[in-house]
Amino acid sequence: MELCTQTVPTDHEVEITRRVGSHHPTVWGDHFLAYANLPGASEEEEKQHEDLKEEVRKMLVMAPSNALEKLELINTIQCLGVAYHFEHEIEEALSYMCTHYEEYWIGDVHAIALCFRLLRQQGYRVSCDAYKKFTDDQGNFKKELVNDVHGMLSLYEAAQFRVHGEKILDEALTFTTTQLKLILPKLSNFPPLAQQVANALKFPIKDGIVRVEARKYISFYQQNQNHNQVLLNFAKLDFNILQMLHKKELCDITRWWKELEIVKTLPYVRDRLAETYFWSLGVYFEPQYSTARKILTKNISMISLIDDTYDIYGTLDELTLFTEAIERWNIDASEQLQLPSYMKIIYRSLLDVYDEIKKDLANENKSFLINYSIIEMKKMVMAYFQEGKWYYGKTIPKMEQYMKNGILTSAYVQIATTSWLGMGKVATKDAFDWIATEPPMLVASSIIARLLNDLLSHEEEQKRGDAPSGVECYMKQYGVQKEEAHIKIRNIIENSWKDLYEEYFKVSGTIIPRVLLMCIINLAKIIEFIYKDGDAYTFSKSNLKDVIYRILIDPII
Repeated sequence: MELCTQTVPTDHEVEITRRVGSHHPTVWGDHFLAYANLPGASEEEEKQHEDLKEEVRKMLVMAPSNALEKLELINTIQCLGVAYHFEHEIEEALSYMCTHYEEYWIGDVHAIALCFRLLRQQGYRVSCDAYKKFTDDQGNFKKELVNDVHGMLSLYEAAQFRVHGEKILDEALTFTTTQLKLILPKLSNFPPLAQQVANALKFPIKDGIVRVEARKYISFYQQNQNHNQVLLNFAKLDFNILQMLHKKELCDITRWWKELEIVKTLPYVRDRLAETYFWSLGVYFEPQYSTARKILTKNISMISLIDDTYDIYGTLDELTLFTEAIERWNIDASEQLQLPSYMKIIYRSLLDVYDEIKKDLANENKSFLINYSIIEMKKMVMAYFQEGKWYYGKTIPKMEQYMKNGILTSAYVQIATTSWLGMGKVATKDAFDWIATEPPMLVASSIIARLLNDLLSHEEEQKRGDAPSGVECYMKQYGVQKEEAHIKIRNIIENSWKDLYEEYFKVSGTIIPRVLLMCIINLAKIIEFIYKDGDAYTFSKSNLKDVIYRILIDPII
């Protein structure tokens, strides 16, 4: 990162020293514009898809309700990324299993753990007492469990869905993580299983982005000698048909982005449109949310521009003006406040995006819902401004003060609210009234986002000059070194995941439809993925490039 000087034309020429991120250009160029005339699925493919779907539906309905076979089938359907076709059938089956949950306690560790995980994923807070039978008199998990790799893997995945006070699941996670790492080198003669264990240790199902994990699992499943060919064929065809839709969506959004000429006029910003679309795809990939994806992608792209402006480019005086302009939310404000020319571009583009969203929502008589998103945008920008004041004032706030502001600078309160626009009838005014209260579930997701970002990007940000992150705030307040601050912050993130699921179990199926709550959970999953090994959004030449290629470009043969 570097500092540069730039002469800014004002009433008289003033030389302003600005921080610049020196971000690499987009790795995609104009690639996605090539999909403008991409054909959709052929009639033959659509018929084959429908026939295979019905065969899978019959398999699901015909499987005995209380059998392990049904659990395995539901799990496979979910892992292959095609569960969205069978939501009613899966909910019906899991509702039955929840009612008869204790009947599954007679099974082995794999059956119990699989049942437990599937139910918790669905929003049912079932008891973890079933695992007591696998512990000894001292409360430790029995050593013979290590001989059952599939059982260990199932227990590991189940334990991820723990909440506060579930000590047995905390111990289960420690036990299985340790043992699976020890077992992994011994699985060299079983490559598919070794790959699955290695992937689970890095990307547990709790953190999995559906499209990313489906692409991997299709490969794992194909190597399994016992795979169901109908299910495999359906998953491959469905993946490819969806990919064609996603390509066309990204083509349309890329054309919009190019027409803005943002990169030419604002060279300091991160040009990451495909990565932003990938973020939206992680929230919802299903075809019925095409409009919602386009809205969310444009919204996140605008947030990225504003974030870069507050983080590295704008002077305090300029940021003061821009914050006031956002508060006014009127195109005339840019002239009235005499915004710098580069800020006028951002401001006009933002208001244009929201005018476009309003028109999209007007088709459903829901244009009034955009006000919820605008309110959160104003709050987020005000929080960015607070960080700017800390930077220019050389202030390191207390951790509590930082986190109160950080919930908003994570951008997840704004993004989660906006993610519901365009989702149709399910996103009611009552749902928006609920999310506007910043419920604990949303706060937990925002804390995860804020602190993961801080852990993985604070060193680069401090080099170029940036507001203090949670790491610096924690170090100063508690007088500890960076390593200890990292450990403590990791603990906060872990507890926030427990908070997230605690609230999910309370709210799911009662106040807010599960499909809306999943947007909040999926946002937390995406941030875990993006910041797994570094800041993959900023430095998108990393593994993220390969992932986007597999998800958005390369069809499954």
